[in-house]
Amino acid sequence: MERFYIEGGRRLAGELEVQGAKNSVLPILAASVLHPGQSVLHHCPRLRDVEASIRILRHLGCKAGWEGDDLVVDAATIDRMDIPDGLMREMRSSMTFLGAVLARCGQALVSMPGGCELGPRPIDLHLAALRRLGADIREEGGSLSCKADHMTGCEIALHTPSVGATENAMLAGCGAEGVTVICNAAREPEIQDLQDFLAGMGHHVTGAGSSTIVVERGGHTHDSEHTIMPDRIVAVTYLAAAAAAGGEVVLRGIDYRHLSTVLSPLREAGCQVRSQRDTIHLAAKERLRGIAPIRTAPYPGFPTDAQAILMAALLQGKGTSVFVENVFENRYRHVDELVRMGADIQVEGRVAVVCGVERLSGAPVRCTDLRGGAALAVAGMAAQGVTCLSDVHHIQRGYEDLPRDLRALGAAIRCEDDG
Repeated sequence: MERFYIEGGRRLAGELEVQGAKNSVLPILAASVLHPGQSVLHHCPRLRDVEASIRILRHLGCKAGWEGDDLVVDAATIDRMDIPDGLMREMRSSMTFLGAVLARCGQALVSMPGGCELGPRPIDLHLAALRRLGADIREEGGSLSCKADHMTGCEIALHTPSVGATENAMLAGCGAEGVTVICNAAREPEIQDLQDFLAGMGHHVTGAGSSTIVVERGGHTHDSEHTIMPDRIVAVTYLAAAAAAGGEVVLRGIDYRHLSTVLSPLREAGCQVRSQRDTIHLAAKERLRGIAPIRTAPYPGFPTDAQAILMAALLQGKGTSVFVENVFENRYRHVDELVRMGADIQVEGRVAVVCGVERLSGAPVRCTDLRGGAALAVAGMAAQGVTCLSDVHHIQRGYEDLPRDLRALGAAIRCEDDG
């Protein structure tokens, strides 16, 4: 079992290129099923979830593998329409394959997806969108049996701007006749990246980034190449680590406009932040201070994925900071682990109150989920002594090599296999 050992109390300094985005590449890998040919993905991160997607593609009959730094998918042949329970349980975003396989094959058989345990994340919106397009979906014993001999474009109104439901509607819409209009769509930058990939393949998709997306199946798809956008939550992690430990870092290859709701509270906490179109420079020269309440919300609001990470940066901030989690019900599972390190955090329902402490101490802690694990690493950067992180497989779902990147910024962190 791998563990991360972090010797805290070291100021960070240096430059880093931000990896490709997990939340972009996963739906794009599902979308590669739509074209019976080759898709080449540049800047694709090597993640546990990416490897899980590759296994799903191979199970379906596609060829998928690495060629140097590129991930190449050849979906010329698909000879299965089912995704086994074991593969579906590896990650939440496996559900996006439903819309893609249905559009390509006219039928699909999947089980309920897995992923981090963040509270109820119903797939009702996904299924309602597919049914609007003409899919017949039957739920039996934890499995979904879907058939769609003929899908017709229509208007799909989501009652909440779900990222996954938006992506599934976009992919299924690429297999429907006529025009599909998705209203109250999610507006995340990763949706724009999916749109760019689909357009590069030959489909007509417009409106991503707004609340209305229009999808029209392309007459003839073709082989394509696409560069995965940078991961904004990974960028937040390294900025938060520098803010917590102190120091000065430069992140390259990241659009600062995607991080505006995170950069603002970092400035409020006392960090100096300078941004250009694809570069962010952060300097933390003094102890941070508490900030105004943070309320998570769908994009362009404060991202729920950054909540735990920013919280970890503020554990030693002078004063009090309040977090209100409006997206997931169970996103404070990291709090008990932070308290083991000396943090003062009180949770009541969806509200967490952080009172800054003078000192954090290294301790054995367990990663509870992907972003909670990243938060523990951030706290470890600032703590005195050694922090041991176990269950780091959660972190590896979304970070290509967290120890490598933090070492590049001057951190003392190592990964050891304890057997």
